[in-house]
This record gives sequence, structure tokens and C-alpha cells, in this order.
Amino acid sequence: MNHVDFQADRRLFMRQSAAWAATGCAAPLAMSLAASSAVAATTATDYKALVCIFLHGGNDAFNTVLATDEPSWAAYTSTRNQQPESIALRKGVAPDRAQLPGSPAWLGGVLPIAPVTAQEGRSFALHPMLGDAAALFANKRLAIVANVGPLCGPLAKSDYVKGQKDRPRKLFSHNDQQSTWMAMAPEGATVGWGGRLADAIASGNGSSMFTAISLSGHAVWLSGDSVRQYQLAQTGPIRVGGAGAKTGQLRVYDSDVVGAALERVVSRTRNGHLLSADLADVTRRSITYERLLSVALPGAEAFGAPSMLNYRNLAGGAQFNPLAQQLQTVARTIAAQQVLGLKRQVFFVSLGGFDTHNTQNKSHADLLARLNHALSYFDQALGQMGMHNQVTTFTASDFGRSFTSNGDGTDHGWGAHHIVMGGAVKGGDIIGDFPVLGRKNMANNDFDSSPDQLTNGVLLPRLSVDQYGASLGRWFGVGDNDLTGIFPNLVNFGSGRFLPLMKA
Repeated sequence: MNHVDFQADRRLFMRQSAAWAATGCAAPLAMSLAASSAVAATTATDYKALVCIFLHGGNDAFNTVLATDEPSWAAYTSTRNQQPESIALRKGVAPDRAQLPGSPAWLGGVLPIAPVTAQEGRSFALHPMLGDAAALFANKRLAIVANVGPLCGPLAKSDYVKGQKDRPRKLFSHNDQQSTWMAMAPEGATVGWGGRLADAIASGNGSSMFTAISLSGHAVWLSGDSVRQYQLAQTGPIRVGGAGAKTGQLRVYDSDVVGAALERVVSRTRNGHLLSADLADVTRRSITYERLLSVALPGAEAFGAPSMLNYRNLAGGAQFNPLAQQLQTVARTIAAQQVLGLKRQVFFVSLGGFDTHNTQNKSHADLLARLNHALSYFDQALGQMGMHNQVTTFTASDFGRSFTSNGDGTDHGWGAHHIVMGGAVKGGDIIGDFPVLGRKNMANNDFDSSPDQLTNGVLLPRLSVDQYGASLGRWFGVGDNDLTGIFPNLVNFGSGRFLPLMKA
């Protein structure tokens, strides 16, 4: 990615903050937030943000991070080289662009990486479309966390097979496992661990409203006990109605007059009906906070030309990357943290399409190209802002995939490898023991030769979501007692409950 002179600096923020009066936000809430922001901007000693990139559908970790030592590679190729379309990647070969886009031959060899901590007899690589991620790994701003998944406690394969220990409920179900990753319980959970981390630190912010921000609709991960998640569009704040003729004015039913009338209605209580009063309160907050954030945010143009949001697709052309735009808006919001009086924030963005039951070669390669580009773009934006060490970005997903192929794709799995990026990360390393890959027992599709693989080669996690999230939360500044409450299974992992993921 070419260097771009991002112009998001403090002078821009202060110029924008001078525009508070022009918004018409004369309500006590607006004045209170502006006052607290000014104090926070003066006294804040640090800022930290967590950014969750959720890969909806279940990312195929086996083709994202690969073990390339000979025993592992032999097991991998023998299992994934299936007809009618092999999904087994190659190593040590050049791309052949005359082949089908996304096919192993078209992609060329996997990209070797050299972890700081050696795992005896093992070698590793990334998918060919993760070139920028490989460079970030080499520059020690990106790490891999191996074989993570929901667990109630440490679980050996023998215990799983015999049913002797508790296991998470409703494994292999998209909705339930998305919820378990985000909220530590199957579908129906209403409070997520990102939101509860926000609850724990919100008192240090000038306003809790911009503490937890989603750019991908309502996310249970961001729902706290007290903190309310604030939803943004990919491009920024969402205005009730639409933009009017005057700056900050509402336009409802294509009318400025109706918009002004709506503001008058919600600005005062007309009766004592609880539902009416609550609806008016929600609408009033939406109007007020949209105006505050719209003024505080630097423009997108400060974060590079529009072409910076394009990735190179499999056809070789430039294509718009929605994930990069989500992360651009995250960067813009982070850039406004001093004006908004914020010391801690959590963000949620997402990329869908990872349910690769078929046509995996093409679809998965394209998805990883988008992820690779978005990570690189965001890393560069944070670097220009001087915020590498203050922002930690990590991936999550429903689950991993099966090791076996169903012909041209994979089925639902459990454990998976994940990416963590940032200057505070112990980059250039693989955290946790990389799983042993075995060969399929043809009689029952089991992988008897591996302690880490179940039927269809599904990974039995070695590390839990509790450990993963708590390690990020500890860096974020949440105390160990609070983390034990947020992650209910954490105590079951004893002295290994925190991963050696973040720098001291």
C-alpha cells in the first residue's frame, strides 16, 4: 500500500471543536459533554481502543494459517486434495495466472512466516492473499493466536469423546456460536463481553455514549449492563430523517419544516405516558449525539484518497472494500477522542461470506484479500495518527471449519486461529501450541493420530474465548477481579488464564 499523507491532527480537531455553537446543540446534555470533553482533553494521560473484526460465517483457519513442516503438510495435502476441486494450497511455487482465479495453482505458494518463539519441528505460513499481514507479522505488529474457541475449561480429546467434562452448548450452529463468541452463551444472550469491558471503564470517559461503537448494526458483543452501543453507518453518524437545507437541521418526509417540528416535540414532555416519553428521549438523544459526533469527526478526506479503500480483486481490478471503509470510520472516531473526552473505546466491524461450504477457493481467497487490505489500510492510518500502540485490533468468527473437504468447500468446525494487530501486541509470534494435524481414519472420518482433531478433522480448541478476551481486557485496563466476572469460565484455566499476547 502506498504511503498517504493523512492529515488527521490535533489542529484539525480543535478547529472542528470550535464549531460546537454552530450545531444548535444548546441543550444541557450538549453543554455538559462539551465541558467534560475539554477537561478530559487536558488531563487524559492515555487512550486505548479495542477493535473487533468479526468474520461472519466461520473462517477456514486451516487455509489461513498453515503448518508447513513435512508431517503436517503431508496430512494437510492428503486430506484437502479432494475431487472435484482441490482446496489444498501449495508451497514453493510461483502463481500461475493462466489457471482459474483463486485456485491453488493461480494463487501460488503459501507465504512463510518465522515466529519469534520456535515450536520444535514446526514451520508455518499464511495464505497467499495475506501478503500485507505477513509483512506486519515480520515487523512484529501482528500475532497469530492458535486454536481458539469456546470452552468451559481445559478439555482433552479423551474427555470430549467420553463426555466426561462440560462442553459449550449448541456447537457448530452459526447463530449460537456467534453469540457464544460474543456473549459467552448461545443465541438469546443480551450482554456481550465487549460491552461489559466498556461498562468497567466507562467512568473514565467524558460521556459513555461514544464508548462502544458498532459499524455493523446491533452487535450483542457491544451490549453492556449500563453502556449503550452507538451505531454508525460505514461512512459515519446516522442522522434521523436526513440532512436539511441548513447545517445540522433535520429533514423529515423531505421537509425541513417537519424536521423542525419533530425537534420541538421531542425537546419537551407533552404528557406522562411512559412509552411516549421514552420514545421522545431516544429520538432526542439520537439527534443530539449525531450532531456532536458529526462536528467532532475529521472528514474522510483526511484519511487518504477514495482509491485507498479499494483492494485488488481476483480479476486484477480495483474494487471497493467495505471493511476498509468501516475501519476508516473507526480511525476517524479515534481521531476525535480528545474532543469527545474519551480514554477508552471498543469498536465492532464485520466482514461476511465465510460460510464456505462450496466454491471455497475463489470466495475464500477474495475474502482474505479484503481482510488483508483492510488490516494494512488501518495499520497505516493508525501509524500516521501515531496510535499504533494505543489500538489493538483482533479477529473473531463463528467457528473454524472442518479439515476434510466436501468436494469444493468445508463444513462447520470449532477451534480456529485468529489475528491480533497493534503496536502493543507481542507481534511476530504464534501464541499457543499449534495443533497437530493427523490423517483421516477412513472408517469413521476420525483423526485418531491427532490429539487436537475430532471427526472431520475439526479442531478441539486448546485456548478459550475467555482467555483470549481476558488477555485483551487486561491490556485495556480492566482489573483482574472484573475480568473474572466478565469471563465466567476464566477461573477454570488456573495460572494459564492470561495469554502472553500483549507487551507489559
